[in-house]
Amino acid sequence: MVDLHHVNRVLIVRLGALGDIVHAIPVAAALRRAFPDAQIDWLVSTKHREILDLVPVIDRRLAIDDRAGAGAVTRMLAGIREVRRARYDVALDLQGLLKSAVLARSAGARRVIGFSSRYVREPLARAFYTEAHDPIGVAHIVRQNLALLERIGLTVIAPEFPIEQVDSAVARQVRERAGGCYALLNPGAAWPNKRWPPSRFAAVAASLASRHGVASVVLWGPGEQSLAEEVVAASGGAAMLSPPTSIADVVALARAAALMVSGDTGPTHVAAAVGTPIVGLYGPTHPSRNGPWSSHDVTVSRDAICQCHHLRRCRLERMCLLDIEVDEVLSAVERRLASERSRV
Repeated sequence: MVDLHHVNRVLIVRLGALGDIVHAIPVAAALRRAFPDAQIDWLVSTKHREILDLVPVIDRRLAIDDRAGAGAVTRMLAGIREVRRARYDVALDLQGLLKSAVLARSAGARRVIGFSSRYVREPLARAFYTEAHDPIGVAHIVRQNLALLERIGLTVIAPEFPIEQVDSAVARQVRERAGGCYALLNPGAAWPNKRWPPSRFAAVAASLASRHGVASVVLWGPGEQSLAEEVVAASGGAAMLSPPTSIADVVALARAAALMVSGDTGPTHVAAAVGTPIVGLYGPTHPSRNGPWSSHDVTVSRDAICQCHHLRRCRLERMCLLDIEVDEVLSAVERRLASERSRV
């Protein structure tokens, strides 16, 4: 039998990206609930730290500059020195990369726990764990992450996403411009084959305006402004461009939104975590693994026919996401809005 009282200091290693970090937040929440007096730290990439600043159950956010290139080794060694000072009981590698596994092992914890070889993204990572868990039969990544806690005696039934309420001038401005009710459209994504065409997002905005009197706000991140502007320009006045946003602004915008329509990307998972109604568009990734968490949310997917699963770029002349037509998404929107009305 595992002695739970020996878990006093825990390190979570999940460096990025935004959506993956959101999917790991329930691990920190479960640890805090089980061990209210424990020190719970999180090792994260510097560029993705912002979301963790809104998660109050974490004690320390250890940001590491893990960029490749000149000085990478020096930066990694500095990060290792920092984590070794805490003398952790347990380090949990939720990333499954060789880099993350090395960092977890370098923390000097008595127990370094990660996924089994068939679940890690880089098989060599398994060699750095003292224990590995195989979440066989567990589909969603949130559940897979939580399954690692079984190694320290925890079984979690209901995942929690403790993300703080934030005051956002951007969110207030958007609500005023939209007349108090708006939908979020998010056409961007880091992977080109996760991007549904701007003209189709514009058609969704036009339908939301004509059928429901709901304005659409188009989100954009670094390098995505022109994509968002295409949606606005083609919407016939039904959509407006979001101001530049921080992660805290995205959280506040999502909490107040009537709906979000988006592909599989970080802002979608932020919105799902704070309870925004979602219509998700999926192609090269599986909604059963990466989809929105609520059973009320709706996904429109072509993952069953995709030939480029988990590849950043489509290998075919026509990506599968283009097979998703506007009418199918509008039908999903109607179902999701009706489901939300029935819960009020």
